[in-house]
Amino acid sequence: MRSTPGIQLSVIVPVGRRHDNLRALFAEYRAGVNGTGLVSEFIFVVDDVHPGDTAELDALAAETDHVSVICLSRAFGESTALMVGFGHAAGDVILTLPAYHQILGGEIPRLLAALDSADVVVCHRRPRAGGPFERVRRRAYHGLVNSLTGLELHDLGCGARAMKRKVLEEISLYGDQHRLLPVLADRQGFRVREIDVRQSAQDRFTGSYRARDYAHRVLDLLAVFFLVRFTKKPLRFFGMVGAVTLCVGSALVLYLVTDRLVLGHSLADRPALLLSSLLVVLGLQLFALGLLGELVIFTHARDLKDYQIDRVIDHSSDADPH
Repeated sequence: MRSTPGIQLSVIVPVGRRHDNLRALFAEYRAGVNGTGLVSEFIFVVDDVHPGDTAELDALAAETDHVSVICLSRAFGESTALMVGFGHAAGDVILTLPAYHQILGGEIPRLLAALDSADVVVCHRRPRAGGPFERVRRRAYHGLVNSLTGLELHDLGCGARAMKRKVLEEISLYGDQHRLLPVLADRQGFRVREIDVRQSAQDRFTGSYRARDYAHRVLDLLAVFFLVRFTKKPLRFFGMVGAVTLCVGSALVLYLVTDRLVLGHSLADRPALLLSSLLVVLGLQLFALGLLGELVIFTHARDLKDYQIDRVIDHSSDADPH
């Protein structure tokens, strides 16, 4: 990340195919940021946008101080766009905002003020728009997230987030993990807080999500769940799954052997014998994979860090050396 003297707040806006009038949106965001009293910069990261929109941003950057526009060569996704923005951010406080209406610009000061008691602050838009199906989908998804992570989050789809610079020095985003940034921050030991904000009246998504979009989100969640729970304890995951598989396979083998010795039934042409053998082998392989993972973690344990120091209180320097 670069360092520019005087900049206190870096606002990163990833601009993808879904975006509203960028000039009007910038004016609303700028008014909200001005209410904080912080010296700020805006960084627009353009990710596969029509040339006309890029020209509008170029004109905006030429007219306004501390406005930068970064154009990616093609569509890399919002996570990549955010990481590019993070790399060019100069402020000690980072604010990410969507390129379309989600929250009112007047809520930005409250969002940043909440950083006094947290390292990452995310928004919960209220009251949320959407029909019954959309409400059920949101509750089911966030219920799954909260049950797997132990957090209490309700609006991971909101792109308005505030965080301290140190968070970005420990977290890397890829794929579509930008939605799960609070989960990754919590895993690293940062304090995550969610606040209620007023939803913009213009926050209306008129499109529709495809079935594969839901599947991708669930897969991303499972990936993060594994990272959160088992990154440093792979044997607990693979060992548990391997043990269950091995026990089921062994029990089936024992049943077949007993059936052959006691009842005299032939084992030939019985698919259950092949299935039980495969389960036993698979269970042993999963258990061995967990052990290999533990060896890798043990080897690199000194380089791994999943905690954050909040503060150090040391009065030794005040003591009389004599």
